[in-house]
Amino acid sequence: MATERFAGARVVVTGAAGFLGSHLTDALLAAGAEVVGVDNLVTGSLDNLAHLASEPRFELIEHDVTCHIEVPGPLDLVLHAASPASPVDYLQLPIQTLKVGSLGTHNALGLAKDNRAGFLLFSTSEVYGDPEVHPQPETYRGNVDPIGPRGVYDEAKRFAEALTFAYHRTHGVPVHVVRIFNTYGPRMRMADGRAVPNFIRQALAGEPLTVHGDGEQTRSLCYVDDLVAGMLAVLERDVRGPINLGSSHEFTVNAVAEAVMDAVGSHPGIVHVERPVDDPQVRCPDTGLAERLLGWHAGTGLAEGLERTVAWYRRAR
Repeated sequence: MATERFAGARVVVTGAAGFLGSHLTDALLAAGAEVVGVDNLVTGSLDNLAHLASEPRFELIEHDVTCHIEVPGPLDLVLHAASPASPVDYLQLPIQTLKVGSLGTHNALGLAKDNRAGFLLFSTSEVYGDPEVHPQPETYRGNVDPIGPRGVYDEAKRFAEALTFAYHRTHGVPVHVVRIFNTYGPRMRMADGRAVPNFIRQALAGEPLTVHGDGEQTRSLCYVDDLVAGMLAVLERDVRGPINLGSSHEFTVNAVAEAVMDAVGSHPGIVHVERPVDDPQVRCPDTGLAERLLGWHAGTGLAEGLERTVAWYRRAR
């Protein structure tokens, strides 16, 4: 891991108690940074940060980023990860999701602007909606239903991207935007609602795995360590983006379910249920830009990543 960009830096991570935020916090600390986490713990968990209780270079501020953010002292970077990210969460918290994407992004950008700090937005492949272009390059503008149930997350992130670039053009804030494709690994909540933790929970319990629709819709799954390495590379190489980060290996949901059962060592079978509204038929990034600008690709195979993830879930139960 490269450390030049982060050694001695003071970094704010919003959503630090979440799945991705906590992993990025660990990586920044390992690279020599001081990290101030900001999280209201609506979908994050203190368990994800418990191992940092005695770490002098980490501080957690329990705060809702949709309200003005106060962080005493100088800052070098603001990394904005705060947001519900699972369909289960943003369908239950639609207004909060829209507020964190709009007001929360505005406040995080204001914190970066006031401190002359860099800013990185955790955006998402959901900005592409149910794509009509496959795989999805950064130049694709998407196929999103703004008033559909998933629109609260899709449009929140699209607005967040627009606001980020407005701050860059208007105020000169150094910005970076990463569009994160399906990522999995340790610390995803068992009841997260996304495919991998759902499948692992069911397989460990000996229950049939519930697959939406016929299961032939595709996803590309990136192991969390690969994603974090890509995000650090974006910052170190000073790539503005937007830039796709994710695995370019595509699997049907049925194949993912089978891979999870193999990793768990239990094969309780699959049951098919109705697909959610606006569930994308295909989802796979064009990662050519990341490969050219960062020399990065997601190198952890699905079987290896699932083996690590299942081992964590067994310990965490």
